[in-house]
Amino acid sequence: MTIESLVSPFFRLDAYIALPRVEGLALSPDGRQVILTVATLARDHTTYERALWSVAADGTGSPVRLTRSAKGESGVAFTGSGDVLFVSARPDASAQSSTTPKDAEVAQLWLLPASGGEARAVTRLAGGVSNIAATAAASDTVVIAADILVSAGDLEADAVLRRERTDKKVAAILHESYPVRFWDHDLGPAQPHLFALELSALHDAVPIHDTVATDATSPNTASPYATDLPRPADLTPMPGRSAETGGQSLTPDGRTVIASLRVQEQRSGRHVLVSIDVATGTHTVLLAEDRVDFESPVVSRDGRHVAYVRSVFSTPAGPTDQEIWIAGIDGSNRRRLAAAWDRWPSSMAFDADDAALIVTADNDGRGPVFRVPVDGSVVEQITTDEFSYSNVAVDVATGDLVALRSSWMAPAHPVRIFRSGAVVALQTPATLPVAPGTITEVETVAEDGTRVRAWLLLPEGASAEQPAPLLLWIHGGPLNSWNAWSWRWSPLLAVARGYAVLLPDPALSTGYGLDFIARGWDSWGAKPYTDLLAITDAAEARADIDESKTAAMGGSFGGYMANWVAGHTDRFQAIISHASLWALDQFNGTTDNSQYWQSIFSAQGMIDSSPHHSVRDIVTPMLVIHGDHDYRVPIGESLRLWSELAEHHAQPDGTTQHKFLYFPDENHWVLGPQHAVVWYETVFAFLDQHVHGAEWKRPELLG
Repeated sequence: MTIESLVSPFFRLDAYIALPRVEGLALSPDGRQVILTVATLARDHTTYERALWSVAADGTGSPVRLTRSAKGESGVAFTGSGDVLFVSARPDASAQSSTTPKDAEVAQLWLLPASGGEARAVTRLAGGVSNIAATAAASDTVVIAADILVSAGDLEADAVLRRERTDKKVAAILHESYPVRFWDHDLGPAQPHLFALELSALHDAVPIHDTVATDATSPNTASPYATDLPRPADLTPMPGRSAETGGQSLTPDGRTVIASLRVQEQRSGRHVLVSIDVATGTHTVLLAEDRVDFESPVVSRDGRHVAYVRSVFSTPAGPTDQEIWIAGIDGSNRRRLAAAWDRWPSSMAFDADDAALIVTADNDGRGPVFRVPVDGSVVEQITTDEFSYSNVAVDVATGDLVALRSSWMAPAHPVRIFRSGAVVALQTPATLPVAPGTITEVETVAEDGTRVRAWLLLPEGASAEQPAPLLLWIHGGPLNSWNAWSWRWSPLLAVARGYAVLLPDPALSTGYGLDFIARGWDSWGAKPYTDLLAITDAAEARADIDESKTAAMGGSFGGYMANWVAGHTDRFQAIISHASLWALDQFNGTTDNSQYWQSIFSAQGMIDSSPHHSVRDIVTPMLVIHGDHDYRVPIGESLRLWSELAEHHAQPDGTTQHKFLYFPDENHWVLGPQHAVVWYETVFAFLDQHVHGAEWKRPELLG
């Protein structure tokens, strides 16, 4: 046993899932305090509990825990006056029992005063609060997202209808438009709404318990909404699915919401930019075009401008760009910024002086922070390290930034970014774990002359004398990049077990320009596949890699590519296919957003790109994995893959070299800590069997 194995949690799955995880960050209005959302493993090891921690924005001091509850807290934000907002399903001692079903455990909006004291609930919605949609910099107005039943005329009626459905155990949903599901959950029967809350209306009066509260003898009588709390004002009455927004932002005074609202169109829709007057609820459409989305609006600090992302619908002919635009707050004087910069923004915020946008974007296997001047001058890259950045907030007083950053060797942790680009780590209650092995870059030239690169993680001791087996790990998306830490996909767990892990960005990956994406458009099995083989060749050419011991794996689009690889080469000893696309003719009509997938493939491209046509050519042992609650890539993909593997490759007695790991209650991702352990145990047992020739060892908890 090495010293490294004694200190690194990646050598033990139980230690890995117990690592605390920083999931969110918010900066106080005065720039002095950073609130972190930190997830820790629950005592029963089947879920994570979340709490809020405070750290100094200058890196001094020690972390201070602010909240503690069995239900946990998330979605942290600040009011203009510095109070902390969060969403939690923790018990509210002031709640009237008649306003919600007795067995309901729904999340509400809570406020933790900046001056100190206990947190208090500031909503009491029967269906709960989904998230904090927007806050105002110079007022205590906040916009929340919450679901209301279609037939409910007001908050009281919603409470009655929910109680009736619960009492009568009705779960049926009537749909009157497409879609019906999203990623991992059913849509409906409630619809998403945006509500405005004026928190300055909060007071400390004793809660009033109405004498007309609902009881068993008057099931259709509604209690009035909590009279001790500010009443949420519905900004999107009768929204359909429109309030599933593409982002929203409040003006500093809290009087106007700029929202990206969905306009339903047959099976799909487009997003338009709308101005909503908070006082009256009046909607004014600012920007709308056919087959164009306007999303991710951010209002300038002086309230005079709005920046947004404009994207024309892609077609089978090719991908379109994600364009950064700016306009007056009324939609006037629109102009595009950084037109020659073909990186796709993943987040935007106005700089302290409104002279630029602070933007994050994938870039060459990293996720730097950029400054995009609003005067049209050249884009400036602020961070130049090996990390990817998220949750970027601007300290208006100094112009510095705070953010979370991560890489494949370090999970998300808070940092301060100075105007000069220098970065210093802040305090965190989630100490960075010791990572096994090392990381380097590999690159090659594809058959069409394009540069293709990857991260290569190497185990300790890999050398020409002791070359490491290679695990090709293919990312999902496909519009994605291997550039940031993922708790769900942790190559360090494989590195700790002696594998070298190759994380390539083939054609269709982001961060290399629009032409690089276009190389694989409408032909997923062409250049994405040949890029993967080319970069694998480059890795195997290294003396510290054992080319005779290789495997390939991936999830989602990575699972699709794993299936494609299985049907087109025998160079790997094992292939693992998680949540994979198998038969595109079946997938494109059963996924949760069928119109999009059908719109980006031509009829011939869908035929040519479908892995199921090559099932007879598969010779490599495959481990197929899927969760039944996966609505993006429905379970039917793996059911059909498993059936056809058995049809063409099972022995007369039904035995097969392939395996199918099925999770009845997981979705596109395997999120339960106990199920993540089973997932990795099965994957590593399968790899050991076929890469190292070990005897198959069935994970104990699989019976």
